[in-house]
Amino acid sequence: MHLRPPSFDRGVTSFIWAVVFFLYLWFGMRAIGVSHGTSFVLAAVAGVLIFVFVRVLGEDAPGPPQAAKTRRRIP
Repeated sequence: MHLRPPSFDRGVTSFIWAVVFFLYLWFGMRAIGVSHGTSFVLAAVAGVLIFVFVRVLGEDAPGPPQAAKTRRRIP
């Protein structure tokens, strides 16, 4: 039996990345003394940008299968 992880839509994965980085940035800015409103707005803007970035560029499109390279032998 071959177990594979479930397939998630790219939008769901992008949203998860955005939420994780939003929380990381928000708590990080709060920890170093940035005001609550400023840290929330900056983290929210960064979260939206991260969402768009991962949504657009986050997954490689599968390419054509690699053809087996054959060597020509010179007699």
